[in-house]
Amino acid sequence: MHVFTEAERNSLCAALGSVRADPYADRPAFAAGVAGLVERGEVPPVLLGVAERVRAERAAGVHAHALRNCPLDPDIPLLDQDDPLTDKYARKKTFIGEAFLELFGQLTATPLLSYATRFNGDFYVDVIAITRYRGKQTGYSDGELAFHNDRAAHPVRADHITLLGMRCPDSEVTYTGFVSGDALRAYVGEHLETLRQEHFVTPFDVVSRDNNRALTVSEKHAIFSGERTVRYVDTHTTVAPDAPPEAKDALIALKDALVRADKSRHRILTGDLFTFANQDGLHSREHLEITDPELAATRWLLKTYAFRDEAAAAAHADRWVDGVVGRVGD
Repeated sequence: MHVFTEAERNSLCAALGSVRADPYADRPAFAAGVAGLVERGEVPPVLLGVAERVRAERAAGVHAHALRNCPLDPDIPLLDQDDPLTDKYARKKTFIGEAFLELFGQLTATPLLSYATRFNGDFYVDVIAITRYRGKQTGYSDGELAFHNDRAAHPVRADHITLLGMRCPDSEVTYTGFVSGDALRAYVGEHLETLRQEHFVTPFDVVSRDNNRALTVSEKHAIFSGERTVRYVDTHTTVAPDAPPEAKDALIALKDALVRADKSRHRILTGDLFTFANQDGLHSREHLEITDPELAATRWLLKTYAFRDEAAAAAHADRWVDGVVGRVGD
């Protein structure tokens, strides 16, 4: 973990605050404005060093990183949870948080990804409890989340997820858990080859279904693929109807592995950036101590999805929606 000093944080705030474009109305201009900070040498050296270390450690197989005391906007509104997106558009007039996430993506060479049918195709999205999703298994609920990949049912999935704590009540204790695919593989034993076969399906999440009623369940897929990738949503991913009997045994072995494997946990505080591999592991949301559920529900993280590198993004170029690089459909 790197903790920015107050001087470093203030220096970053000053640089990021100079980007005047609106990231929601004109994301290309906003991204170009952030890139200009790098080109003109206005990014404090400490962040350049942190980003370089993150890149090197990711290449070496380190899947999660945390930064603390990161730059934030001077005014963090308390969003209307019936429609937080519209409220954010109306009330959030500075974009230091968005600029920091954009800059982090650029410095780590991980191009950002967005979904055209989600949140107007924005590249910077809010993880906050939305009233209509309370009690449901989605990141936009007020509850815990089982170990999962984001957008596991979709054909295009982020390689990295980055979360920035905008409003995280100190009295309410919530942790983000992470378990690597390597840790899970170590416990599934003889079932690994079955888990590498396309014998499994994952239902689309409730938010995706609300945005596209044609979405029901994914195509058949493997749970493990390549050297690192895992694709799974606990309590949701199941065997395909035509899967052989050994697929069910393998799924049970994976569930056992998920209990036994070593996990890491990070409590995201206001001003924390937490970034992790979405496809190289599984993450969760765990409530350790909630004393005021209504206050806990105001927890607000700003999130970006990202591809592993430029080559991973280019592999999906035929899916760009309306010619917007990085924006895909369902």
